[in-house]
Amino acid sequence: MTPIQKLIGLGLSILLALAIGFGGAWRVQDWRLGKKMAERIAEQGARHQKELDAITGEAWRQQSAELDKRLATEQQLVIQDQQHTKELSDAQRNQARLRDQLATADVRLSVLLAEDSASGCNVPTTPDTAGVVHAARRAQLDPAHAQRIIRITDEGDNAIIALRACQAYVRAIAR
Repeated sequence: MTPIQKLIGLGLSILLALAIGFGGAWRVQDWRLGKKMAERIAEQGARHQKELDAITGEAWRQQSAELDKRLATEQQLVIQDQQHTKELSDAQRNQARLRDQLATADVRLSVLLAEDSASGCNVPTTPDTAGVVHAARRAQLDPAHAQRIIRITDEGDNAIIALRACQAYVRAIAR
């Protein structure tokens, strides 16, 4: 073998050794980077999971707070409903008592009479011994008319109580 051939063989073996070295280094570098990349991906996944856990926890807290508010509102509405039912029941009982008193003539309804000397209309007043008339002329109403007036005021009282109940419901829901 000639020295040039030896030199070429040595160059080729050095070149081959460098190629193998670079290939190995490339593989090692690729493995190291792959490992680092995997670590980064794992860290990013852990951060992402932590953020998801925080978001989920906050959503649960908000849902729990909304549920507590709804339950409190429902409880308040139950209490208001009981209060309005009692108020309506009391009003109906008072109205029934007044109707009974009118029917048995225990109570008589009367109206104030206007003093009109020009009309010449004199409606007789019949004050009871137990009644109090403050120097004004009064006329007693017919019991049938008194019953009708009481029935009308009963309906008005019931409507006012129902309206108050509706307003309280709307106020409670609007909060």
